[in-house]
Amino acid sequence: MENKVEFKVYGRYALFTDPLTKIGGEKCSYHIPTYEALKGILSSVYWKPTIIWIIDKVRIIKPIRTQTKGVKPIKYGGGNELSIYTYLTDVEYQVQAHFEWSKREDMEKDRNENKHWIVAKRMIERGGRRDIFLGARECQGYVEPCKFGEDAGHYDKSGEVGYGLMFHGFDYPDEAGNDKLNSRFWRATMIDGIVNFIRPEECIRKFVKKMKSQPPDSIGLEEESLKELLLEEGME
Repeated sequence: MENKVEFKVYGRYALFTDPLTKIGGEKCSYHIPTYEALKGILSSVYWKPTIIWIIDKVRIIKPIRTQTKGVKPIKYGGGNELSIYTYLTDVEYQVQAHFEWSKREDMEKDRNENKHWIVAKRMIERGGRRDIFLGARECQGYVEPCKFGEDAGHYDKSGEVGYGLMFHGFDYPDEAGNDKLNSRFWRATMIDGIVNFIRPEECIRKFVKKMKSQPPDSIGLEEESLKELLLEEGME
């Protein structure tokens, strides 16, 4: 698969929020990263409206540990209130993903698989184009290239662990090709430290609200992407 990428992402803290814990203003992290969080990390590394990142699998390298912190988030009515957030600490993951073409027909001229794959790999080597966050803005992350499956992981021989019904991600209108925002859920399972994600279309869906997409303009996108590739290759 020419459009496959592999990388390592790590950080001091992570917060992959369980939606059920948001009701009272306090947040608790899932023990494993969500599909949407990993997709967001990869989009921060390299994103174009021509492509959609599909996360294939993630490997948990370090032991799962949590830490609680007292924080004072801003209330909707003004002021602050004390809340307890439960973070993951000292995390490291290996991720394998690939990209597919978006549904936007006006991006057909920019559908150069080799070009996007080369630039994506370059951006992984450089740590990404934008800041990397592990589920929440206060959780800074770092990206490096790796070979999926290399080095020892803490859960390599741990067998199967089920996490039940878990948040998977969102269907945004610009990617789904309709005017609806849906949330997706699935039954997550970790086997020997590896979580194999199902595809978005295989998930359980819940309608959130009507939403219209506001896609970026495609004018000049092909020339811009080609220029980026030439700069990456040192040809300009």
